[in-house]
Amino acid sequence: MTEQPIISLGRDVAIPQLGLGVWQTPADQTADVVKCAIAAGYRAVDTATIYGNEEGVGTGLEEHPETFLTTKLWNTDQGFDKTLRAFDVSSHKLGRASVDLYLIHWPAPRLDLYVESWKAMIRLRDEGRVRAIGVSNFTQTHLERIIGETGVTPTLNQIELHPEFQQHSLRSFHASKGIHTQSWSPLGQGRTLNSPIIEKIAAKHSKSPAQIIIRWHLQSDLIVIPKSVTPSRIAENIDVFDFTLDATDMEQIAAMDRPDGRIGPDPLTADF
Repeated sequence: MTEQPIISLGRDVAIPQLGLGVWQTPADQTADVVKCAIAAGYRAVDTATIYGNEEGVGTGLEEHPETFLTTKLWNTDQGFDKTLRAFDVSSHKLGRASVDLYLIHWPAPRLDLYVESWKAMIRLRDEGRVRAIGVSNFTQTHLERIIGETGVTPTLNQIELHPEFQQHSLRSFHASKGIHTQSWSPLGQGRTLNSPIIEKIAAKHSKSPAQIIIRWHLQSDLIVIPKSVTPSRIAENIDVFDFTLDATDMEQIAAMDRPDGRIGPDPLTADF
């Protein structure tokens, strides 16, 4: 496997551009899935408190402490003190004294606690318990508020992003602030795999539709975390460093963007 790109998050922290997501991975399967991914060449794993599989991730990574590890704060744990306590719980479940990247999972504006949670994340980083801090599902408004009230910019915002929902405006704002964009649901929860455009490009390169979409994320300077529990697909999803999409391919995928392409909840209205 060709060596995959590494993205600098600053402060001597670097994240592999392609990692394994474990959303909806059953807790009793997670350790084996993670071990399979490590064997296939993955060097980053993304989990979250709400996924209920942090212990499985920790077990799967027991012999691989060098693997870049991300977890996330759930909405019911928001607030300064509760964030600190929630991190202690996640750290214990993962079997790590420190985590590479800790994210606020959703802004949850109804709770109006994300600024206090962000202040706690800053403290965790400053204490060395977290190497880098970021957010997930934040809009430009949410980002501007936490930056304005704390002076600390997230290293990364993990958002829904796939060919049918490309989020150009938010990505442009990220770029203006030095925030990296990470894609969740990068395959559009499987819907995009059946696109005639993707299938045609896949045939052209003798690759699978999933490999084409993952390659598009990489060439778009996005950090991507495809999810699978199937060993063959886990291996396939990382086998994307031996080909390049050309300008025509990229233009065709760019044209797939739709204003109504969102699949998951809208961060402005999501009420958890």
